[in-house]
Amino acid sequence: MALLVGMLCPATGAVLITHRRLLQANLISHAVVPGLVLALFLGIDPALGGVFSGLIGALVAERLALKRNGENEAVTNTVLAGTLGLGVLLIPLLEIRVDLESILFGDLLAVGSIDLIRILLSAIALLLLLKTSYQKLVYLGLDPDGASANGLRISSLRLALGFVTALVIVSSMAAVGVVLVIGLLSTPALFGLYQATSLHSAMIRSAGYGILISFIGFWLAMAFNLSPGPLISCLCLGSLAIQRKV
Repeated sequence: MALLVGMLCPATGAVLITHRRLLQANLISHAVVPGLVLALFLGIDPALGGVFSGLIGALVAERLALKRNGENEAVTNTVLAGTLGLGVLLIPLLEIRVDLESILFGDLLAVGSIDLIRILLSAIALLLLLKTSYQKLVYLGLDPDGASANGLRISSLRLALGFVTALVIVSSMAAVGVVLVIGLLSTPALFGLYQATSLHSAMIRSAGYGILISFIGFWLAMAFNLSPGPLISCLCLGSLAIQRKV
């Protein structure tokens, strides 16, 4: 599970960074919490609720940002905080028992077969998106104005990317949690994008760095009896700091 998450998150992060959508991914990672809680209350798969509420949060943020030009980051962060707060409040209001720490920070030692199936389905969704829209994703990432002028359906493509991002985040919940997943979406992708000649090569390199960081993090967690998710996030920060000095 650690290796799959370490591969999938950075590969997705490479696309998000080139599209300048990483802040939206951070929003989605927090906005999934209300959906997860509601799904548990209704007795359905929490992954479905998480993906749905993550997308809703992203759409609400974009709609509000359109009404407040130049204030996208402030609007996104406001929706991020609000949706996370809503998810936390729903737990006592609905009177359900939820391991909030596991949702936010992950618990690799409690991973089951369902978690592995979710991450594999997320990988398939990403591959399908790349198979059907790779050139469009590259075009939109390099020249969004030109893509819009040439009639590319930007909103539909971004919605599909948002859906895949939500799937990746929710399926990675068991490994690193919905809060710490942003570290794996970001740091290995930064390494992979450095002097990359194509999006394809950047994604492969990002996945390689992510697998390495996840493997080291899980091994250290087992060796020193620490929580794998937070440790992997700390390794992301440390590796970035070392890379900047080099």
